[in-house]
Amino acid sequence: MCSPFSRKPKLGQVGEDLAASVFDKYAPNGKMGAEEMLRFLQKEQGEEKATLEDAKRLLELNRKEVSKVPKLHSVEMKKEDFINFVLNPKLNGAIETNIYQDMTQPISHYWIFTGHNSYLTGNQLSSASSELPIIAALQRGVRVVELDLWPDDEGGIKVTHGNTLTDPVAFGKCLVAIKENAFHASPYPVCVTLEDHLTSELQAHAAEMILRIFGDALFYPPTNAAMKEFPSPEDLKGRIIVSTKPPKEYLEAEPGAKTAAQNKGVVKELQKEDKQKEPLSDKVGNLDINKGASPRGAKGVPGAAARGLSGDSDSDDDDTKKNPNYSRLITIRQVKPVKGTALKDRLVNEESVKRISLAESKVKDVAEEFPELLVKFTQRNILRVYPAGTRIDSSNYNPVLSWNHGAQMVALNMQGYGKELWQAHGRFRSNGGCGYVLKPRFLLENLRGSLFNPLAHRSPEMKLTVKVMMSLGWDKAFSKRHFDLFSPPDFFTRVLIAGVPADIAKWKTQPVEDTWVPHWNEETVFELRVPELALLRVEVRDDDEESKDEFEGQTCLPVSELKNGYRCVQLYDKTGAELNGVKMLFHFQKEYLHRSSGLSAPPAFLSPLTPSA
Repeated sequence: MCSPFSRKPKLGQVGEDLAASVFDKYAPNGKMGAEEMLRFLQKEQGEEKATLEDAKRLLELNRKEVSKVPKLHSVEMKKEDFINFVLNPKLNGAIETNIYQDMTQPISHYWIFTGHNSYLTGNQLSSASSELPIIAALQRGVRVVELDLWPDDEGGIKVTHGNTLTDPVAFGKCLVAIKENAFHASPYPVCVTLEDHLTSELQAHAAEMILRIFGDALFYPPTNAAMKEFPSPEDLKGRIIVSTKPPKEYLEAEPGAKTAAQNKGVVKELQKEDKQKEPLSDKVGNLDINKGASPRGAKGVPGAAARGLSGDSDSDDDDTKKNPNYSRLITIRQVKPVKGTALKDRLVNEESVKRISLAESKVKDVAEEFPELLVKFTQRNILRVYPAGTRIDSSNYNPVLSWNHGAQMVALNMQGYGKELWQAHGRFRSNGGCGYVLKPRFLLENLRGSLFNPLAHRSPEMKLTVKVMMSLGWDKAFSKRHFDLFSPPDFFTRVLIAGVPADIAKWKTQPVEDTWVPHWNEETVFELRVPELALLRVEVRDDDEESKDEFEGQTCLPVSELKNGYRCVQLYDKTGAELNGVKMLFHFQKEYLHRSSGLSAPPAFLSPLTPSA
């Protein structure tokens, strides 16, 4: 162990390695011009289709990065300029930064960045509702926002997690927040999913507010008939759409109509379900909790509130009537999911397209029993998956299972954090971070006459070599005593693969003791069977022999977009926010053992920081 402040952070080792093995090889005269840069891009970085103009553009961009007065700085790179370029995640990142995929297919062909209870600031039981989480989610690139609508005490509409102790926010505030921030991060459509607990009169009022506030940005179908195919993200560019069940009149009851005996019966039933380990949110519709209760919810039933009763129920009442004005605004119609063996009948392609919502546990059950039928349903229709009602702490479930079966709207609590949310951030860094990622062909059509099954046996299709080289910027982002009181940190890196079950893997480097700029230079190889579905997750931790290793930073990247060669990546904290200046250098090498026919691959070269398509 050394003195805490005796070792200054230096790039010596990585600089010497890059200079000796790379820079000197392509710039023997000590300067890298456009022709030398082109050779480096083609030979080392796998950018086989790069042109001389691409190389010139990168040199110019790098000159602007390293010089306050670019015109006084040569466009040719010296060794120090080259090292700065390689260690710049904006200029030399690991994935594509442009929107490159075909955006003209039906929206059911895309994974869509989706939030759950988008108005909550914290847990699902007692946190405040606000428009601020909606704004934050939209600015991060989320494209599906969920609002729960309830009558308020003044005859208006509030947004809140019903039957809980959460404070409400005005419906109008949420609509304004969506309108003003919808296209901050992406030009492609925002979908507002509504959980509706309103009277027919309030539904009409909600329709008026939606029309007035969204204005020309609102898209809805030209006729009231169900659509036979969804429009595309390109068709809906710059537009806001609504998804909910065709509305039915909410049956209001007199205050106090629900008796204590009925309340006890509800709680008893919930306790019975809890013992059976069934998801509470799947049962809410059957319990009819809102029927005969005050619109203010179940605040008088502590046991019910503590279990987050409102969930994402899809209950229907046969004795109600539609509100045609409200119904007219629905672009994506939600239908009531059915339970048991009848679900198999729902998972077929009917003439009209639709959306169903299933709790995380139900999707797991269906995926085990009917994996191919689930894939078939999501080829044309939309499946929304939501967290179990028991997740009152706003934790999240593993989204990869749902994506593997083609589910488009895998709804996550954006106010939480953890590996599940990091995986979502990684998935939607694809395609320029626009919030829509085109699913691979095998999820969209029947290749070789059969439907895709994530559990089917396959031979490896890709060999991915990951070399973890070094990390830097920790000393600038944190105080000298942040990690250890008397010495610099002992960093190591965990590298994990998420995807189909056969591809799940993990590996870690050895800790490097007492340094702010760790150099590992260790590598591993992953053999992937379905690389189109795989995510590469990275965690940096501080080794501690006396207690649990401490998390320090992370990132997650889609394997399908990883670029070969020396690549620098930005690291993020637990919440997904950037760790300012903290980055890692990797060397990636993808080798296809036999070429996939299912991947919508990025072009071989797209210059960074250029306008998106």
